[in-house]
Amino acid sequence: MTYCKRVIDPTEVVRKSSFFLFGPRGTGKSLLLRKKMNKSCFTINLLDSTLYFKLQAHPSLLKEMILEKGSKIVIIDEVQRLPELLNIVHLLIEENSIRFILTGSSARKLMRGGANLLAGRALRRDLFPLTWQEISKFDLNKYLRFGGLPMSYFNVEPDDYLDVYVNTYLKEEIQAEGIVKKLPAFSQFLEMAATTSGELLNFTSISNETGVSSKTIKEYYTILEETLLGFMVTPWIEAKQRKPIQTAKFYFFDTGVKNTLSGTRNFTEKTDLWGKAFEHFIAMELRAYLSYKLKNKYALQFFRTTSQFEVDFIIGNILAIEVKTTDRLRNENFKGLRALREENKIKDFYLISLDKNEIQREGIHCLFWQNFLGKLWEGKIIS
Repeated sequence: MTYCKRVIDPTEVVRKSSFFLFGPRGTGKSLLLRKKMNKSCFTINLLDSTLYFKLQAHPSLLKEMILEKGSKIVIIDEVQRLPELLNIVHLLIEENSIRFILTGSSARKLMRGGANLLAGRALRRDLFPLTWQEISKFDLNKYLRFGGLPMSYFNVEPDDYLDVYVNTYLKEEIQAEGIVKKLPAFSQFLEMAATTSGELLNFTSISNETGVSSKTIKEYYTILEETLLGFMVTPWIEAKQRKPIQTAKFYFFDTGVKNTLSGTRNFTEKTDLWGKAFEHFIAMELRAYLSYKLKNKYALQFFRTTSQFEVDFIIGNILAIEVKTTDRLRNENFKGLRALREENKIKDFYLISLDKNEIQREGIHCLFWQNFLGKLWEGKIIS
């Protein structure tokens, strides 16, 4: 598989502390660790059935294995499969000064099962699909359609990979973990959630479509968050001039996975579907930047009023970003940012689009999307 240099460097993190490395399956956690970590590191892969069942029956064997190996850095892959091992990990950190890298494709079992999360002795880092700046020859249309999972983006048959990913992982493995009991209903929910990804959450509407109660729909969205398959973008509600909407939006973690779940096989550039995928892509970039560079110091939010003024993304009270798919900006494209400026609460305003003319208008920075992302990752937009 093609390897891309990732923003996150596990060697730098583990020098400071043990850490959890979370990320959905397929984001490249194991490949990153193989490429970056010294081969003297001791790796325990809990996807190995023989090893899994041995440690499940006798968790204390973990201590014997690690001390016998004598390595000062230990990697445990898919640690959420055996949360009870974290008690031994805690002990080895305290008594033997061993550093651990603990990977997981789901945080649900650890959060819900009362697992020992090492009482602050381990940091948390997240790995997302490939970002714009991690792909040397970035193809926007390819990314919008097939997403940023390495095995999808660099695959000669990405549709086949994504079909397998969705049908074996998202459905079968979620059911295998005992998270949902009625897989057909959950599968229908996944399709609806993907179709409405990036829109205001409407539990009642999805409930009516799927025949599942609104309460259960809410639980399903929680499952998607806790299994790292999506993220909420909350509303910015500090507006005083106009009444803000207080309903959140939900985005899947990857555009390719979202398209596969919703049955979207093709879309034409600058159509409504393409525009939604472009906005989704920018959301993914902002989320990754906030995590990788700012350690989630700020939340990713959006602004929308009951009178239909909207700005796609807000970061703290520092930055407002509107995303347009036009290659020639017009007066109406500034409507939402103008309304938000009247609140006098946000520091900087950006309108990013396909228009290559870089201008400043009414205190709003207008940038071509690639120029915006270049400045973002260089720390020139927010740091």
